[in-house]
Amino acid sequence: MASQSYDVIVIGAGPGGYVAAIRASQLGLKVAIVEREHMGGICLNWGCIPTKALLRSSEVFHLMHRAKEFGLKADNIGYDLDAVVKRSRGVAKQLNSGVTHLMKKNKVTVVMGEATIPAKGKVSVKTDKGTEELTAKNIIVATGARARELPGLEADGKRVWTYKHALQPPHMPKKLLVIGSGAIGIEFASFYNTLGADTTVVEVMDRILPVEDAEISAFAKKAFEKQKMKIIQKGMVKKLDRSTDKVTAHIEVGGKVETQEFDTVISAVGIAGNTEGLGLEELGVKIDRTHVVTDEYCRTGVDGLYAIGDIAGAPWLAHKASHEGVMVAEMIAGEKVHPIKPETIAGCTYCHPQIASVGLTEAKAKERGHEVKVGRFQFIGNGKAIALGEQEGMVKTVFDAKTGELLGAHMIGAEVTELIQGYVIGQKLETTEQDLMETVFPHPTLSEMMHEAVLDAYGRVIHL
Repeated sequence: MASQSYDVIVIGAGPGGYVAAIRASQLGLKVAIVEREHMGGICLNWGCIPTKALLRSSEVFHLMHRAKEFGLKADNIGYDLDAVVKRSRGVAKQLNSGVTHLMKKNKVTVVMGEATIPAKGKVSVKTDKGTEELTAKNIIVATGARARELPGLEADGKRVWTYKHALQPPHMPKKLLVIGSGAIGIEFASFYNTLGADTTVVEVMDRILPVEDAEISAFAKKAFEKQKMKIIQKGMVKKLDRSTDKVTAHIEVGGKVETQEFDTVISAVGIAGNTEGLGLEELGVKIDRTHVVTDEYCRTGVDGLYAIGDIAGAPWLAHKASHEGVMVAEMIAGEKVHPIKPETIAGCTYCHPQIASVGLTEAKAKERGHEVKVGRFQFIGNGKAIALGEQEGMVKTVFDAKTGELLGAHMIGAEVTELIQGYVIGQKLETTEQDLMETVFPHPTLSEMMHEAVLDAYGRVIHL
């Protein structure tokens, strides 16, 4: 087959890759995208989107149980797990075909197959029909990541699952062990616990959700325990003994190993970058613990070769990948760009209650030498939260005491994943406490708590 030449070839059609392809095409470049499995990548097909669909079902189920509180009647409440999963898969399918449509609309050539980079500016794709050779001055690697597997804790799809099995469960867990309490672990623990699984979460660090502010972690632990979840911190699952209908977990806590029996285990101990088989190292790309080493502009050090998204390291978030994709496409087109600062990227966890944060935790801010002013506001003091029946939660703000710069914001409670963006925009516009205090927040809304948490940092809180 004759070689096909492009301005840009993107490898991987997840939220980093497909967005990079669209932006490059908008800027008048000739673009091809290579994908080996699903348009939309893990995020749309096996990650962010289908998990939110599942979690929405469990949220509605939880609310149905609370019907009486709202003066409503709901009898014989139950669920059909297959139907819940079917809805989630339908949502994923709709978005997957949406990405395919976007590629067509933006005149991006899609090549389905496995890519390698045999030399600078060359991409070889193994497709169903044979091998296609593509050339381009610029190559963007956006191959994402997969679940990290620890020796002895590998998934088998029957009793021990990764996120992929948990999204299409072969059975409903009765007694569930979740290893790891990052966003993925906690979201699945929350989903299955709400549907009635007796759930235990084991976290190796000294607190669950270890990247969050310590106060938020503590609040979350209390909320989960109230929902009858068992939380083991500073614990390590040493090994799993598997039989056909159960798994015996050896859990080490405080130097002692105890065994517990479960019928299902979900391993959520982080991710590993998909760097193998591309030929990156042969080209001179540096790889550190399964991730490609790049500068702040996603350049790999090899001329015309960029890496974006999960493969280029933390934070492992779809929205970070998309923004890097846009930045790299604009850079290739000769536009002036700004690098993305990790601390300006918000993280959202869709457990119940929701968790969202941006910027520095209180501990990190102090570690970096800031003198801080901290404000807090509880959901119980907000009219809208009480009207919604969502009185559990808090908003916390961290400011630099000298300059009034908003260093970080941390929230737990209903709809905080939607609220966080207010602080994100504020930070982007280099807001000070003064700007935020002078902003009029509409009433009655949950967003008023964002105002009050700022006022509280400066001793001016109204409703507390």
